[in-house]
Amino acid sequence: MDLSSFVGLIGGFACIIGSMYASGGQVITYIDPASILMTIGGSICGLFMNYGIKEVVSMFKIMGKIFKVPDFGEMKVTEALISLSERARREGILSLEEEIEGLENMFMKRGLRMVVDSVDPEVIRNILETEANQMNDRHGKWLKMLDQWAKLAPGMGMLGTVQGLIAMMRNLEDVSSIGRNMSVALITTYYGAMIANFIVIPMMGKLANFDASETKVWEMVIEGVLSIQQGDNPHILQMKLTSYLSPEGQKKLEEAHPPA
Repeated sequence: MDLSSFVGLIGGFACIIGSMYASGGQVITYIDPASILMTIGGSICGLFMNYGIKEVVSMFKIMGKIFKVPDFGEMKVTEALISLSERARREGILSLEEEIEGLENMFMKRGLRMVVDSVDPEVIRNILETEANQMNDRHGKWLKMLDQWAKLAPGMGMLGTVQGLIAMMRNLEDVSSIGRNMSVALITTYYGAMIANFIVIPMMGKLANFDASETKVWEMVIEGVLSIQQGDNPHILQMKLTSYLSPEGQKKLEEAHPPA
């Protein structure tokens, strides 16, 4: 569970509600079904026009990932690559065939299988980099959809504002309708800004960070697989992989594999 996402979401709503009461208002003052229908319903329908229903539904599932702490296993990948490199130096590349099937990382498994099959290094690099780019494209699609929602929600809010003002201007003689229409005019903009700036854009930022972290691990795998194929000294591989790790990770790796 990613505590920071829960703290941010719950704390943010607490700040918003607190500011409502601090300014003399109440939560009920800011609840307007017509505005909800316009901003939330309208912006989601806009996504349906731009994307497929299945994609939009999947986008909401992707958004739920911000509440989980992803483990891309960079330390496990590093340890596994160094161990495989040591074995390859001792017993030869073909000796890795026994260990490949036991690997959890499918990307690493595919790369090492090509190494054992004596595929040309340039071909291996191209295949693995293409696969990594495809992963980035998939992630980028979800980020683009969220970005689209972050644009549609304020746009629908502004449309609701205009709609409320039009209704108010057309019924100025009906004093009882002025407050209701003005409420719709203002709250739709409020909802649109909240959806975009408090919910969607922060989620995009966290998911983009997840994508960067996973991409880094895949880059480590590519570097390690090619290093094993060309017979690099395991300590050379360790130094290559260390550059991808955080200072804490580098310290752990050095403790596990101290310099000879």
